[in-house]
Amino acid sequence: MVNRLATLPVEIGRVPMGGRYPVRIQSMTNTPTKDIDATVAQTLRLIEGGADYVRITVPGMQEVESLRRIKQAVRAAGFDTPLIADVHFNPAIAEAAARIVEKVRINPGNYVDRRTAPSAHPDASYEEETERMHARLLPLIAVCREYGTALRIGANHGSLSARILDRYGDTPAGMAASVMEFLRIFEAEHFRNIVVSMKASNPRVMIASTRLLVQEMQQRGVVYPVHVGVTEAGAGEEGRIKSAVGIAALLAEGIGDTVRVSLTEDPVEELPAARAIVRYMQSAPEETHRFDASRPAPQDWEHTCFACTPHASPEGWNVISVPSSDQPASQAFIKASDPTGDRTPLLFHRRYDAGEQDICIKAACDFGPALSADLGDGIWMESGDPAITAEDIRRWSLALLQACRRRISQTEYISCPSCGRTQYDITETARRIRLCTGHLAGLKIGIMGCIVNGPGEMADADYGYVGEGKGLITLYKKQQIVRRHVPESEAVEALVDLIKENGDWIEST
Repeated sequence: MVNRLATLPVEIGRVPMGGRYPVRIQSMTNTPTKDIDATVAQTLRLIEGGADYVRITVPGMQEVESLRRIKQAVRAAGFDTPLIADVHFNPAIAEAAARIVEKVRINPGNYVDRRTAPSAHPDASYEEETERMHARLLPLIAVCREYGTALRIGANHGSLSARILDRYGDTPAGMAASVMEFLRIFEAEHFRNIVVSMKASNPRVMIASTRLLVQEMQQRGVVYPVHVGVTEAGAGEEGRIKSAVGIAALLAEGIGDTVRVSLTEDPVEELPAARAIVRYMQSAPEETHRFDASRPAPQDWEHTCFACTPHASPEGWNVISVPSSDQPASQAFIKASDPTGDRTPLLFHRRYDAGEQDICIKAACDFGPALSADLGDGIWMESGDPAITAEDIRRWSLALLQACRRRISQTEYISCPSCGRTQYDITETARRIRLCTGHLAGLKIGIMGCIVNGPGEMADADYGYVGEGKGLITLYKKQQIVRRHVPESEAVEALVDLIKENGDWIEST
């Protein structure tokens, strides 16, 4: 059968799209897949909102039949937008879904290997499990080849398999190795209808792991299409800024064929943010600047700051100012950071014109790639729009510096966008948790819809709030479960109590 996904062909030695090809936008439903009417309605809203692909979770075999009926309804409505099945843990589900939709996403961290304890003989176990993994993937490859179905190999930071953790730890290198293992198996079977992705809630981890993967693919001579995005980015301005930092850093280097902005909001709200990032980054000149991994990082992190008004004195700083325009400034800031031996603190400056739209997203695209690479020492953001206040600039600047891990001044929320596995109102819950804890600067709180990626993705969170079933929540302190089966109606207050019990609470002033 003909592959209807219309992914880019694999090209030997190709650098992914960047600004030279259309970058497509993906979103994901968050309705229960068994609720066919609700999922069809949301899928149509996403398509009409500009989604080029729509991903739907398929947690069980019952949802496979729902997926079939959802696709039939979407096609009957006159849309041929490719649908993607999101599958974890169960190869049989992936094989069944591959007979229905245009693409199936699998996570190498939980597709075959369910071992959770370190091996007593890691090297021997590693080879044995690689062979077992190869054998277990053969049925899926056969189905995908027969039906023309594409596969997305999507690694998530925090959900790497135990066999990878044995060898690499929970690192960007481990994420890249996890995907490369699967690529080698598929290539050995002459199957190349593949998309790859590396997702993390920390933009720096996402950027680093994706770079490593692309470098390895280039060295081997085959570069597959790359899907990029910061997972569990959160909500509001912070979620959009965090997403823009990670996506823009890669698009600026020519990496990225499809993107998703993952927000703890109505998934339709992800689409304008994704379009704004892609449109802005594609306005850059065709030439891209490759990241120089040998570049020395600045040592004086205490100089990292921001300036709110034109009256802030830049004395003692080397100010790199990029004139206002419709093109991103990220490449100019990176090139201006080439080491010269001069350790005068470097201040990146840009002014945005009155009436300019999506300024917080544009600023993240402008400053984020350099800051996340530890280049520069400060940012100075201005706006000529009287409707934008000094407090707006201050808030965006702090969120941007925190997204790049250059200055921690706010509560950090690792908050998932939810999907059909989530059985509580995560958007409203996240809002309530923010109201209670937004003054706890530097504290990391994970707000996760379910256990599939929840405990892993919030691996570096201080506290976790994870859905475990209908109306029930599990609370974590670091990676340790503290309370199970907490009723949803009591769980936010229980989370606050847990923070207080561990001495991490301060009263709001």
